[in-house]
Amino acid sequence: MNSSLTASQIITSDVSIETAARALEQGLLVAFPTETVYGLGADAANPAAVAAIYAAKGRPQDHPVIVHLAPGAPLTDWAAEIPPEAYQLAAAFWPGPLTMILKRAAHVPSAVSGGQDTIGLRCPAHPVAIALLEQFKGGRGGIAAPSANKFGHVSPTTAQHVRDEFAADASVAMVLDGGASAVGIESTIVDLSRLATHGPVLLRPGHISAAAIAAVIDMLPAAPDQAAPRASGTLESHYAPHTPVAMQETAVLTATIGQLQQRGRKLALVHYSDLPASHAHVRLPAAPEGFAHALYAALRQMDGSGADLILVEAPPQGPDWAGVNDRLRRAAHGSSGIVHGLLNAVAP
Repeated sequence: MNSSLTASQIITSDVSIETAARALEQGLLVAFPTETVYGLGADAANPAAVAAIYAAKGRPQDHPVIVHLAPGAPLTDWAAEIPPEAYQLAAAFWPGPLTMILKRAAHVPSAVSGGQDTIGLRCPAHPVAIALLEQFKGGRGGIAAPSANKFGHVSPTTAQHVRDEFAADASVAMVLDGGASAVGIESTIVDLSRLATHGPVLLRPGHISAAAIAAVIDMLPAAPDQAAPRASGTLESHYAPHTPVAMQETAVLTATIGQLQQRGRKLALVHYSDLPASHAHVRLPAAPEGFAHALYAALRQMDGSGADLILVEAPPQGPDWAGVNDRLRRAAHGSSGIVHGLLNAVAP
């Protein structure tokens, strides 16, 4: 191996953990798998490297990223005013898909926080991510890593998804391939930075539910308020394919499919029930874990089908489905009139 790495090594998966860690230490970007989605990683202590993440993704500068830590790494390296509840949640859910928002330590660059005085921290559960974090700076470094895709697009859950996003440029030095992400949607984010005044606040639902958090700290997280810190993946429009997305209840969806097909529209269908045939379709498991695991891959597949519209069968509204419904609501944001428009516009 050469002692120096360059961005010309774009989209390589046949690399060692040691090589990837050295690339991060040199300020390069490395995509790596986590149990939620693939992350686009950079040295969280290097503002120039973090800025490269924002440039590669086209991400707004005020939209914070999450810092990933090795198991057992001290929170005090990154956060100040760490409440007992943070240690309780870390003991219960780390490594795992929970991000905690805490007050940022003064020495930590504000680049990872979008200029805020808070920081998002988590310890991922994927063995490749853990190995990378333990190798990087001897396990004491933090890897800033939003999802490894262009900003606002569908998050990647395989290494090939990352290659599809960044093959056209040389912004990513390499990709570590760890197979398909097991969870499939991003981590739960809970704000613990204002416990004294607001209690815990659930900024983004995910695999770990509000009830599970409450069972550990004896406080049910509240809904986000206007003064809550900005956090990854919480904009109204996010996780969206290039093809417009509409979500409808099962009873309405069957009629919509027939009406649009009569108008000559090409439909891509993401569903879990028996529904009429369409131009393209993916049937997902009718359980929240299986649906979440396959959702982003399904949206990406349907996005490449040449359809006029991706129709999604709305999942149930129970608490186990909160993370899935959150992602689908954001993916479909701004497309509320698309079905009406396709029905009433001149047919192709």
